[in-house]
Amino acid sequence: MATTPSLSTPVPAASVPPARARLRAVDRDDVAAVARLLPPGATLLPAPPDAVPVLPGRPPMVGYLVLVPADRQPPFPAPAPVGAAEDTDALIRVDSVRRTAEVDGRRLDLTYLEFELLAHLVAHPDRVHTRDRLVSTVWGYGHVGDGRTVDVHIARLRRKLGPEFRDAIRTVRRVGYTYVPPVRR
Repeated sequence: MATTPSLSTPVPAASVPPARARLRAVDRDDVAAVARLLPPGATLLPAPPDAVPVLPGRPPMVGYLVLVPADRQPPFPAPAPVGAAEDTDALIRVDSVRRTAEVDGRRLDLTYLEFELLAHLVAHPDRVHTRDRLVSTVWGYGHVGDGRTVDVHIARLRRKLGPEFRDAIRTVRRVGYTYVPPVRR
């Protein structure tokens, strides 16, 4: 692996752009230019061919893996632990660690997919989710059909939320669903 670029010398802070996630297409000869954007101590390795998507009608893509030593601070903020930012004043609460859901203190008996659907909606309030997007994120596969699967699960979820909280999941006609956190009256 003598051809693997390594960043053993730190890059001056002035030449490092502001940290944010981004994708950039590069030619095979531009690897050295990309290497200077990596954090100090990072190593750039060619990715296995099966890890890089193949687009029909396009030349093959080249991918790289970035290895960063564990003692180095990543250039982006670490994600918060799942379930850590739980809102104690919320009327509908989802605990992803314990896999429990409560409505106004009452525990819900949900199936696996109902829980995943509610957790996804609660994690992204006031955002419109299309049926296709819900199937791909919650169910985990590409959508084949007319979206009735999502409609049926939403109807079951609304029934279990009860008459006072069923309106927290609102239908956006001909598009999908949105979660609006209920407020105490």
